[in-house]
Formats: sequence, structure tokens, C-alpha cells
Amino acid sequence: MTTEIDYAAELADIATAYQAAGGDPSDLHNTDGGLLLVSGHNVLASSGREGLTMESEAIEDGVRVRVKVSAGAKLTDPVHLCFGMIPKEGLQRIVADFVLEPGAQATFLAHCTFPNAVKVDHIMEGTVHVGPGARMEYSETHYHGTDGGVNVLPTMHVEVAAGGTYISTFSLIKGAAGRVKLDYDCAVADAAVVELYAKIYGKREDRITVRESIRLLGEEARGLARSRIVASDRAWAEVQGEIEGVGNCSRGHVDCVEIVKGKDARASAVPLLRVLNDSAKLTHEAAIGSVDRGQVQTLMARGLTEQTATDIIVRGLLK
Repeated sequence: MTTEIDYAAELADIATAYQAAGGDPSDLHNTDGGLLLVSGHNVLASSGREGLTMESEAIEDGVRVRVKVSAGAKLTDPVHLCFGMIPKEGLQRIVADFVLEPGAQATFLAHCTFPNAVKVDHIMEGTVHVGPGARMEYSETHYHGTDGGVNVLPTMHVEVAAGGTYISTFSLIKGAAGRVKLDYDCAVADAAVVELYAKIYGKREDRITVRESIRLLGEEARGLARSRIVASDRAWAEVQGEIEGVGNCSRGHVDCVEIVKGKDARASAVPLLRVLNDSAKLTHEAAIGSVDRGQVQTLMARGLTEQTATDIIVRGLLK
């Protein structure tokens, strides 16, 4: 009985944080599209549906999750994933395996909430296999408190088979980011597509590192690594986008925009392109600068303060 009460309290706290992150708390009780809810190392809810298998188990220092979408299944409703911790200190380690069998289609909406964090480590070790002709969209939104006490350490290894599509979006805009180190590695087969998007707003003493690597192994494989990063106050940000063109007529692009807001903020961008096939074509563009002064003045002329005007422009960029 005590455990049930504790779990109910955790669920209520997670729902409050989930709502602050922009989610609808009713999602955490809606199992129609599939649901996984993990607080710390406790699995509070897990349910699949026709065509979707969700398995979870406790491991020595975390939780292992296995998600499979059956061949040909097309999930019209998004699958909701919620990972979070309510205590100020602790470790959350998630080992996640996603498999989309041939022709499957699914969208995953993941929210990670750490509203009270002072010293929290969030470790995500993920593998993704998108089968032939399958399509997976994975959108991960973080909500952190104002103390910036979270170490966010996700690694993702992705394999996309012929004709498959994988689209990933990582968004951390609300609260202080803390220490963020994204490390994504993707292998793309014939006529397959990978698109990686990262949007992060660094504040105070935040430290942000984004590494996105796409290997275009197949013929006519395509890849895009696009990041929008803001470093304000005393935050530091470093972005490394890598694309390797191996397959015939493969195409890839790295697109990085970073905004530096404050004299003590720092930002760097390192696009890295490798062409190993003379029919491959890889391109990149990177821009680092401050908020456009003309746009700020235009908004100030309409009665906004400089700080408010700057925040609106920054949030517009991140959206």
C-alpha cells in the first residue's frame, strides 16, 4: 500500500513537471497510442497497443526499455514517453532499444522533466533500427528548473535500412540547460533518409556540446544535421556536425546557427565533411553571431523592453 501511494505521488509530480514542459498531463493517462512513464528508476506506467510492443525491466543501475513496432504497422497516434526525476539529486539511466520492422511507421513524443534538479545525471543510451521502408519520428523535449543542475548525456546509435526514414528533434529551451552532451551516430543505407535537429537555449553557466555524425553508406542516401543553439550569460556551446559520403550519389548537409548573447558567452561550430565517393555531394553552412540589432529596435519601438525583445527573437529562432 505504501508503494502505491508513493507511486501516485510521483505520478502527480511528474504530471506537473510535464505540463510545465508544454505537455498535456492527460497524455500520461492515455494509453490509446502507447505510453511509457519512468520516474527515476521506477516504471510508473507501460502499455503497448496493436502493432506496438513496450517492454521494460529494472537493471542494476537503471531501466532497460525495448520498443518494437511490427512490420507494416502504421501507428496514427503518437507514442508518449516521459522520463523524469523529482528529487534534487540522483541518477537516471535509461537503456533504450527501438526497432521498427519493415514498412512500419511511428511517431514518438518524449518529454524529460527535471524541475528541481541541483545535481542530477540523466543518461540515455539508445539504439535504433529502422527497417526497410519504415519511418520513425522521435521528438524529445526537455524541461529543467532554473538551477541548471542536470547533466544530460544522451548517446544514440541509429541504423536506417534501405528506403527507411529517421527524423529526430532534441529541444531544450525551458529552464537552464545545465551540462548537455549529445552524441548521435547514424548509418544510412540505399535511398534512406536521416534528419537530425537540435534546439538548445543555454543560460547562466550551462555547457553544451552537440555532436551529430551521419554516414551515408548507401546509394542515394540523404542526411541533414541542423542545429540552432543560443548561448547567453556565461554559457558555452560547441557544435560538431559530421557527414560522410560513401554511397553513390549520396547527399548531405550540415546547417548550424549559434547566437551569442552576453559578453561572457562562448560558441563554436565545427562542420566536418568527408567525401569517399566522387558522386557524393556534401555541403555545410555555419553562422555565429549576436541577435540582430535592427529586429530588437523594431520590437522596442512597439513598447517592449530590450530584454523582452531579445527573448522573443531568440525563441523565434529556436522554434
